[in-house]
Amino acid sequence: MAGTAYDLAVIGAGVFGAWTAYQFSRAGARVLLLDQHGPGNARSSSGGETRIIRMSYGADEIYTRSSTQSLKRWKEFFAETGLSLFHQTGVLVTSTPDDPYLIATRDTLSRICCRFEWLERDSLRERFPHIMFEPATTGVYEPESGVLMARRAVQAVVDAAVRAGTRYENWRADAPTSSHTLRTTGGNIEADAFVFACGPWLPALFPKILGNRIRPTRQQVFFFGAPPGDDRFAPPQTPAWIAFHEGAYAVPSLDGRGFKLAVDRHGPPFDPETGNREITRAKLAEARFILDKRFPGLAGAPLLEARVCQYENTSNGDFLVDRHPDFENVWLAGGGSGHGFKHGPFVGEYIAARIVARTDPEPRFSLTAKKIRRRRTVY
Repeated sequence: MAGTAYDLAVIGAGVFGAWTAYQFSRAGARVLLLDQHGPGNARSSSGGETRIIRMSYGADEIYTRSSTQSLKRWKEFFAETGLSLFHQTGVLVTSTPDDPYLIATRDTLSRICCRFEWLERDSLRERFPHIMFEPATTGVYEPESGVLMARRAVQAVVDAAVRAGTRYENWRADAPTSSHTLRTTGGNIEADAFVFACGPWLPALFPKILGNRIRPTRQQVFFFGAPPGDDRFAPPQTPAWIAFHEGAYAVPSLDGRGFKLAVDRHGPPFDPETGNREITRAKLAEARFILDKRFPGLAGAPLLEARVCQYENTSNGDFLVDRHPDFENVWLAGGGSGHGFKHGPFVGEYIAARIVARTDPEPRFSLTAKKIRRRRTVY
């Protein structure tokens, strides 16, 4: 549309929105990026210190390939900017030897030639003697995967987008009411296209189409302190660890923040704007039970930090990247579902390809594929 102020306006400076703005600005587009609370803010799903980046996704090859591509892009970005916001800690996914998810993960990684090791219990105990495994435990170990420093990484992508020409503003936007004009707290803006990458705010902005299809849930994360001089719970002795059958994951101590442990199961419904962010004793007790059981060297460790964050879940965990049904030039991007952060570069490139090159859509990312009934299948 001739005469519009921007080629693209992106609402939401989380990892999906930041990478989208960055992709378009690098291509020479006029981009406006908005976020009401700021990039990587404590209320956002892209806030917090760390996120695991792994290739293990069972039979969901689409996400394994996305993770592989995204890790390459993250590394390239950090090399270009001189930042060290990726830690190659390795990632260990454990389960029972006959777990279909773990077997499918092994087959998928083998098929697309991702480097990994299949570790039986004796090998696990030899490699990680300070982690307690059940007698029947097998693991997929990814030596080249690791941990992204989430909050700082998002802020770095936004800074890079601004250097590439993006205009960034701390404005709140309303849902669209016309094709090319959007009302914000900074005034009305005009753009050829809009991308709403608002994470847990999406269902409130678009209640009719997303109110029952994206559900923010309350999640709690804990950081524990290792004994003085004990480096067993930091890299390289301890990798990032995931046990989906136990509903738990852990991140080794990085940057002096402590050993991170959290329960991955979905919590109760949560409002990202006004929700209570105080931790509960019940969840702390559950985290300590897992900690004492799997990492006995940290039994009774002091709690250094705790925070309440949120997932923004679709019915099964697939992402949402699709047009608004009423506006041809308005796009919706979200549904990270607790695993989306690592995929930021892929999602940014996918959105750019859909808008600019009009590439064929991925059916799993479509709005019509988002159901009301909850049945989590993507982890």
